[in-house]
Amino acid sequence: MQELNYDRQLILNHISSHEIELVGSVADEIGRECYVVGGYVRDIFLGRTSKDVDFVTVGSGIEVAERVERRLRHATLAVFRNFGTAQVKWRGMELEFVGARKESYSHDSRNPIVEDGTLDDDQRRRDFTINAMAICINRDRFGELLDPFNGISDLNNRLIRTPLDPDITFSDDPLRMMRAIRFATQLNFEIFPETFSAIERNRERISIISKERITDELMKIMKADVPSRGFVLLDRCRLLELIFPELAALKGVETVNGRGHKDNFAHTLQVLDNVAAKSDNVWLRWAALLHDIAKPATKRYDEKLGWTVHNHNFIGEKMVPRIFKRMRLPMNEKLKYVAKLVGLHMRPIALVEDVVTDSAVRRMLFDAGDDIDDLMLLCAADITSKNREKVRRFKENYDLVRQKLVELEEKDRIRNFQPPVSGEEIMATFGLPPCSDVGKIKEAIKNAILDGKVANDHDEARRFMLEVAAGMGLKPVADAEQG
Repeated sequence: MQELNYDRQLILNHISSHEIELVGSVADEIGRECYVVGGYVRDIFLGRTSKDVDFVTVGSGIEVAERVERRLRHATLAVFRNFGTAQVKWRGMELEFVGARKESYSHDSRNPIVEDGTLDDDQRRRDFTINAMAICINRDRFGELLDPFNGISDLNNRLIRTPLDPDITFSDDPLRMMRAIRFATQLNFEIFPETFSAIERNRERISIISKERITDELMKIMKADVPSRGFVLLDRCRLLELIFPELAALKGVETVNGRGHKDNFAHTLQVLDNVAAKSDNVWLRWAALLHDIAKPATKRYDEKLGWTVHNHNFIGEKMVPRIFKRMRLPMNEKLKYVAKLVGLHMRPIALVEDVVTDSAVRRMLFDAGDDIDDLMLLCAADITSKNREKVRRFKENYDLVRQKLVELEEKDRIRNFQPPVSGEEIMATFGLPPCSDVGKIKEAIKNAILDGKVANDHDEARRFMLEVAAGMGLKPVADAEQG
């Protein structure tokens, strides 16, 4: 990264906008010091754009927000008097206002006791030096940078560091430990050694943070370019075992009779990064993170076979809802999608290792439905062996599976198909009420189509239905009446 300096023109280029100049003008009218702070300032120097701007005023931030809202056409104002904050939304921008404050904490809560304060008080309460910079927007000091903790230097050195004693910073608000790791992951920064050691010392304090807050930070880590970095840091500071014990349990290698198995934690993170390099779909990334989550529970040593993890995909699929519920992840279609991919992730590999039959590919296509492309991406990401010959063979067979998927989809229209003969037609044909025989006939038709014995066509499926029913001793209603 190019070395950063206090470049007044760079700052002016970013803050010389209608809405920021208006806020400064309003603050001047009522004799109020006003500053742009936090992430918006940091991102100026990182060359990142943002639609969110945080303002700190010495005095009531709500009063400034109310006046700004009246001056901006079609703006909307939200006031949160309990927190002393306000938000103005205008043309896709979110302008946040708060009065400068100082904070103190009780041991059992991250919610501070807040008092009015100076700008210096406000900067001292910030989480990291790179977020503690402020730019004045009052007319006589417009563009002046206040950087009391050398945030510019830490940006240059790619460091995450707390402005004050890190033990106090993290003990007061333990969510900052997660934020440190999240910023390090997103920005590809290092965490200052003293700051990182304080995270490990204070890790037990994470217990006072809600699951929702922790998961929100995990989601931001998952969306990073290289999400594994965050999980490595969480493991190193031993937060991972507290917030995600199932993932921490993947760590380590056991050896029996000289035979070891791969470290499933390292493998999982490689699969996660492989998926992240190909897709921004955060739920596909979750499927990658959880695809082997049941291996510790299913790992066994067999004298003949060596290490086995039988049915880890099916057991993992059952673990996903419990993990989602505990972590306050959405219990909806996102959960079903992740669980489904975890349950199916061995299917393409099984095809790769065996003869690639049309029947097996049809069944996989039927079970995966519209998620088949994501399943195949996950499968490709899961090939992490260091054995070059094994990888070459897998990739060749994987390409064959993909080719067959395309051919069979075009020919048989299997994806998300429903048997062309419905349950209602079966009941009407044989004069049956809803019963198990109807389900057996419909299942037989589905399996015949998937096995390639019958075309995915109504007339051919109906002829097969009559054959199956005859074998069960059933006759069509018209034939029965004539008999």
